[in-house]
Amino acid sequence: MKIGEYLQKTIEEFHGSQSIRYIERWTVFGVLTGIAGGAGAIIFYLLLNLVTSATISQYIPLSGGEASIFHFNVSIPRYILPLITALGGLISGVIVFSLAPEAEGHGTDQVIDSFHRGRGIIRGRVPIIKTIASAITIGTGGSAGREGPIAQIGAGFGSLMGRLFSLSERERRILVICGASAGIGAIFKAPLGGAIFGIEVLYKRDFEFEALVPAFISSIVAYTVFSAFFGWQVKHVFIIPDLYISSPLEINFFAILGILSGFLAIFYVKVFYGMRRFFNQLGIPLWVKPAIGGFAVGLIGIYFPQVLGVGYGWVQKAIYGELLISTMAIVVFLKIISTALTVSSGGSGGVFAPSLVAGAMLGGWFGFSMMMLFPTLISTPSAYVLVGMAAFFSGAAKVPISSIIMVTEMTGGYELLPPLMLASAISYVISGGYSIYEKQVNSRLDSPVHRREMTIDILEQVYVKDAMNVDVVTVTPETPVSEVLDMVTKTGHIGYPVVRDGELVGIITFEDVEKIPFEERKNVTVEELMTTNIVTAFPDETLEEALKKLVSFSIGRLPVVSRDNPKKLIGILTKSDIIRAHAKISLEQD
Repeated sequence: MKIGEYLQKTIEEFHGSQSIRYIERWTVFGVLTGIAGGAGAIIFYLLLNLVTSATISQYIPLSGGEASIFHFNVSIPRYILPLITALGGLISGVIVFSLAPEAEGHGTDQVIDSFHRGRGIIRGRVPIIKTIASAITIGTGGSAGREGPIAQIGAGFGSLMGRLFSLSERERRILVICGASAGIGAIFKAPLGGAIFGIEVLYKRDFEFEALVPAFISSIVAYTVFSAFFGWQVKHVFIIPDLYISSPLEINFFAILGILSGFLAIFYVKVFYGMRRFFNQLGIPLWVKPAIGGFAVGLIGIYFPQVLGVGYGWVQKAIYGELLISTMAIVVFLKIISTALTVSSGGSGGVFAPSLVAGAMLGGWFGFSMMMLFPTLISTPSAYVLVGMAAFFSGAAKVPISSIIMVTEMTGGYELLPPLMLASAISYVISGGYSIYEKQVNSRLDSPVHRREMTIDILEQVYVKDAMNVDVVTVTPETPVSEVLDMVTKTGHIGYPVVRDGELVGIITFEDVEKIPFEERKNVTVEELMTTNIVTAFPDETLEEALKKLVSFSIGRLPVVSRDNPKKLIGILTKSDIIRAHAKISLEQD
């Protein structure tokens, strides 16, 4: 017995019934996935911090809610940075493309594709490879974030759990969402945002509502596990001052920021995938490309270290107003280019954190610039840093709700909800169909998973009475089986209802008759061979229901009987009749 089947049986026995009710069932699976996702987030965070501390930590400031766990007295001259980032890209490329090629890139697309097209299956080695490769890529200065890796790591655990428990494809897909939500909710200290992100990122214009409750449970548990390990003292990733809006007129500036964010999101997507096309055209081994991208990022990092790594420390400085307006204006574009160089070349890392950094720099540049021009209207320019983060990612990733919630949870800036909502909505609309996640589909209707659910099958529109044959050839129980064989030859039918005194009493088929030796067939009657446990259909059943009976019992025909008198035969339905009815309706609809 598989370990998953054993655990499943144990759970069911504990409950005292053959099946666990929905909420109880998904509470169990959600908690288990949350524990796995939280543990994965801890391991990934520690490994990333270890690599960063051992290489370029002097160029990576921390945000107010982050702490350096490992401390090494490492001092690397700036001119060495390209070699460090190139080496990180090379090591990551070798690991990924030799062991798990699906772990390359930002990871979230792979999770989305697994849900829509991959039956919720992620190879067991992917979480391990993704953890190591992403920690090396980001820790050595690659411009990428933790969202994609931890989403794929958590989703990998969810998929593995689905296979261990021998769950259905539908349940396995839900566990993939739970795992992604768990990882994100934990590592970003945003349990609500993580859960919403998991069900929202699959679509550009829809949500996977079916996974909402399980995703909530997994995200909360993972957040608890992660916070219990690192401590509850710091609640948010970023520390912010008191932020407020002093005038209703200031709302107009947030709306303008939303417009700018939408257009910048389009630029981001075009650069990201344009860079990937460039790398795809290079006639070099795949594992070498991340090293080239890393080297280019290192060159930029010599002059602008703001592009290196996750970059949350620079966002913190922007919130505190410690960056020059000109620097923020330049870093907006350099962060986008550096992220494309890192991830589009095949490096392993997410796009959420770089998006937050680029959006924060856009918001900081805009907010502090407007304060210089309109000092009486702009009260706290730091507010534009937060709004820029949410608005830009909302447009770039098509996740407006989770963008708003996650930025709010990561900063504690709940008083900025109105401008966050306004700017994010505008950016979402302005950016149109552009998305950094190419595997997204527009809605549930466009998902291969739900396409069958969203359409009314032809067989559900046609009833048995419309397809059955009323001219039924029958036999009596006293008929010799030799005559049945003659009827098969004359009529072409291989099965016959058995009727006595106008009542259906059995059914006999060619398979039943051929079991009797040739010389004995004249002496054996139908009554001796017929099947009396008859599977029947009613005239008011749909062909969908009838077909399920045919498939479930592996039979080729169904006697059709009256609901008022189940012994009264009124017709017969075969698979051929169903096929003809389906073809007829299809032609009529065309």
